[in-house]
Amino acid sequence: MTELRTDRLVLRRWRDSDLAPWAAMNADPEVREHLGDPLTREQSDASVAGFDRRGYGWWAVEVRATGEFIGFAGLDEVEDGLPFTGVEIGWRLARSAWGRGYAGEAARAVLAHGFEVLDLPEILAVTTATNVRSQAVMRRIGMTRDESKDFDDPDAPEGPLRPNVLFRIARDV
Repeated sequence: MTELRTDRLVLRRWRDSDLAPWAAMNADPEVREHLGDPLTREQSDASVAGFDRRGYGWWAVEVRATGEFIGFAGLDEVEDGLPFTGVEIGWRLARSAWGRGYAGEAARAVLAHGFEVLDLPEILAVTTATNVRSQAVMRRIGMTRDESKDFDDPDAPEGPLRPNVLFRIARDV
C-alpha cells in the first residue's frame, strides 16, 4: 500500500505496535456506538487481517508531529448483500482524536488516492442513519446523500444500527 501524507497525518501500513491502541478503540463503547458491540482484543486483532488487499484498504492513521496512532481510514469494496456495489470510503478514530478535523483530512487524502491513483469513477460512504458526525464529515468532503439508496443493514439487529444511509461522490471528469 502506498503511504499517504497530509499536513498533519500519515496514512500507512499497520504495525504490530498499532494493535494495542486499536484494541482500546474497539473496546470503547462510544467509538463503537454506531458499529455494534465493543470487540475483545482477539476480535480486534483479527479485524486487521486483510486490511491492505488490492493495493488499497484501511490505512493506519498517525499524527505526523507525534507518531501517535489515532485510527484508520481507507477504501474497501462494498460488502456482498447490500443493495449497491462499488468502493466505499471509511474511517474510525480514537475518541481523543475527535473534533480536530482529522477524519476529514484523512478522508480527503483517501479520496484523492482513489480518484487520481486508482482511477475510480465514484466512491461511496455508508453509515447508520443516526451517525450524524460521520454524515457531517461526508458532506464536508463533498459527498452527497443518495436517499433513494438508504437501506436496512441485513447484518444489524433490529434497532438504531439497522437503518443506514448512502453517500456518493464522483470523480471530476
